[in-house]
Amino acid sequence: MSSPVQIVLVLAAVCYVLVRRMMGEPAEAKRMLVLPAVLGAIGLSQVSADLKSPLSILFLVLTAGISVVIGALRGASVRVSARDGLAFVQYTGVTVALWVANLAVKFGANFVLRAIDPQDAAALGNSLLLTLGAGMLVEGLVVLAKAVRGEGRILWAKGKDGAPHQLSPWLDSMQQNRNGRTAPAGTPHAEYGSDTGPTPSTGTQQQFRR
Repeated sequence: MSSPVQIVLVLAAVCYVLVRRMMGEPAEAKRMLVLPAVLGAIGLSQVSADLKSPLSILFLVLTAGISVVIGALRGASVRVSARDGLAFVQYTGVTVALWVANLAVKFGANFVLRAIDPQDAAALGNSLLLTLGAGMLVEGLVVLAKAVRGEGRILWAKGKDGAPHQLSPWLDSMQQNRNGRTAPAGTPHAEYGSDTGPTPSTGTQQQFRR
């Protein structure tokens, strides 16, 4: 079963995401896609050896399915706009309520299963990262789909310490096809300066060409 420390850390991370996105921030594809996928993979490795009974597998499938549905609803509730040429995302009250519902379903299912079979509940207790990761991944996909239909360009990753932001040409290409605007072609992650726009990549990346 997930340890109390792990549960507290996960809840703290969720609260951190809630606060940041309620305030609003640029859409960052890497954070929306890679992080949930990693969490889901870690969660899957934690439960793969423990799920042995049909009941525990059924509860896992149900809770994961509900998490995916709620994740899609969260994504649909997120407000997406364009600010300073970038896609900007902001959580709404509905998004927060859906997060609370997601956690309530997960911990409620664990409580019900514990009353039925404590051994199965212990196996299901390790699935917290898996179910949350799956829901967050679907949420990210829905938000990015909304952002692609908008005018603001989608970051792959925000630059740190004054470095240019990284862009994703495949997301630019999707926006180009959707909105009919010109998107730059180039390497897997082009760079975007906050004032000067797309700039040549340096270091280990190949050169970015317009």
